[in-house]
Amino acid sequence: MPIRQITIIGTGLIGGSLALALRKKKFAGRIVGCDREGTLERARMRGAIDNGTANPGDAVRGSQVVVLATPVLAIVDLIERLGPSLAPKALLTDVGSTKSAVVERAVKVFGKNAGRRFLAGHPMAGKEMSGVDYADPDLFQKAVWFITPLPEQNLNEGLFAEFAGWIDRIGSRIAMLPAEEHDRLCAWISHLPQMISTALAAALVEEFGDRAPLLAAGGRALQEMTRISASPYSMWRDIAISNKANLGKALWKVEQRLAHIRENLATRQLAEEFEQAHALRKPPRKKAIAD
Repeated sequence: MPIRQITIIGTGLIGGSLALALRKKKFAGRIVGCDREGTLERARMRGAIDNGTANPGDAVRGSQVVVLATPVLAIVDLIERLGPSLAPKALLTDVGSTKSAVVERAVKVFGKNAGRRFLAGHPMAGKEMSGVDYADPDLFQKAVWFITPLPEQNLNEGLFAEFAGWIDRIGSRIAMLPAEEHDRLCAWISHLPQMISTALAAALVEEFGDRAPLLAAGGRALQEMTRISASPYSMWRDIAISNKANLGKALWKVEQRLAHIRENLATRQLAEEFEQAHALRKPPRKKAIAD
């Protein structure tokens, strides 16, 4: 059955960008938004949604697919609130940055039917600025869209396959892995870089004040390393809470590295740190072919 209506709960940067991307790729159905009225009005003005409401229960009526695009802890709460009242054949999915807590709540709410009712997802896309005003129909181009499938979940049929097809059409490539592995990986490749950028920017303000011309003087390296420090706390709070153990371990390991560098600024071990770091950017070695 083709998707005739999609509800996106949370029409900010990610939800708004998803709506605009679907429109750009000629999704012919209706897109219903759910958010605060001011946000919905801006989403309508941008052509992201056909109509919207602040009430999630009203927003999901008649939709074959419901996308939860709010901060993670709100996603967990919405699964609990909306799950029991959703149409039996509707697909509920999310774009949360952590997956273990989300999957755990979906299994609790849907029970043995969770694999037929819920799809846990996470597009690796974003900006340091939030809100529908910054939504971009090309945001997902060449981005990985993580799927953390539930046991015995068949992603090659029905709404699962159709929604996956739209993920492909908007330019993303799907990668699948268990929720626990996703959270550990993203702690390193997404959440840790944010915390490092935040710490560096906060330390610079403490050292030089918030009016110092640091970005212009520091050049490209400083601009790149502090760009995402402008990201909103409202989003990262939930990520830090829901992935506290993995992120804490990653931060501790980087703290140890920084301490090692500090203690070896004038020794050969600093060169060894640089050599190990350079391995990250080296192309993978080709395996030798046996004769």
